[in-house]
Amino acid sequence: MDTATHIVMGIGLTALATQDPAMAGSFAATATTLVVGSLIPDGDTVLKLKDNATYISNHRGITHSIPFTILWPLLIALFIFTFFKNVDITHIWLWAQLAVFLHVFVDIFNSYGTQALRPITNKWIQLSVINTFDPIIFVIWCIGIALWVIGLHPFAVFFPLIGVLVIYYIIRFRMQAIIKKRALQQIQQEHQPVKVFVAPTMKFFEWRVAIQTESYDYVGRSFSRNIVFSDKSKRHPFPSDDLMDYVKNDKNIKTFLNFSSIYRWQATKNDDGTTEIRLIDLRYLKNGHYSFVAIAHLDSENNIDHSYIGWVFSEDKLQKKLFAK
Repeated sequence: MDTATHIVMGIGLTALATQDPAMAGSFAATATTLVVGSLIPDGDTVLKLKDNATYISNHRGITHSIPFTILWPLLIALFIFTFFKNVDITHIWLWAQLAVFLHVFVDIFNSYGTQALRPITNKWIQLSVINTFDPIIFVIWCIGIALWVIGLHPFAVFFPLIGVLVIYYIIRFRMQAIIKKRALQQIQQEHQPVKVFVAPTMKFFEWRVAIQTESYDYVGRSFSRNIVFSDKSKRHPFPSDDLMDYVKNDKNIKTFLNFSSIYRWQATKNDDGTTEIRLIDLRYLKNGHYSFVAIAHLDSENNIDHSYIGWVFSEDKLQKKLFAK
């Protein structure tokens, strides 16, 4: 989820924690515990300062793993115990554990996903039923906080709220399943699908759809009951093993291949004699442009001149970022 939603979740948990007698000694300590616990797994966002490849490779990776889901609450408890008086460190730890767990748990429901089961497996868990920012979820939490602030008991507010959220998630899973079924029915009239991706947008009835067959890629959107494929392109053979040998260890290409779950590729000979390898993530088509790509340019001797990975929303900006490296 996005930062704003994690914050309101932390505030909601703070309201519930105020009813724990062991947390009554300091509201500041309680609020700090729950809000920090709801945000701390995303501390890896600072990796953006280094480069996109490092950020994409690690964001929601180790910081959302099993060891760190256990470590973060211990660090929070130690911090609170050090800087606040009259606190019960055991209860601080338990509430921090709940906040961190919920952060990691809700993140598995969007398209980016997490490596929540690392080190058991490094697989990205991406259920793709909730957008990174879901306005309905955010508003529900904000309504709960407002009702708590005006004086309603936290249990009377947030227990029903959690029930509403559970129902909402079930509805989203059901919607995803229906859209996937309808999308497959459309494609199966012509081709046999080999990979399907269905993910939400910020709009309740609008979903992103991408389907790969052995011959074509279909990418489009679902609007309520209608599925419109706006891009149909013939699949190209993967660049030759010899060519890929030159780029597969480039950090930007390697990051893309590890991260993207459905993509296509292009190998283009440029006028200046360079060869462009472009990997295109089919999950991010908007206004006719695929915004998440990885590119490598090879010179005449197959040395990498430039490479780039990231989200860019126009071809001009993409070329500027590529050659700025």
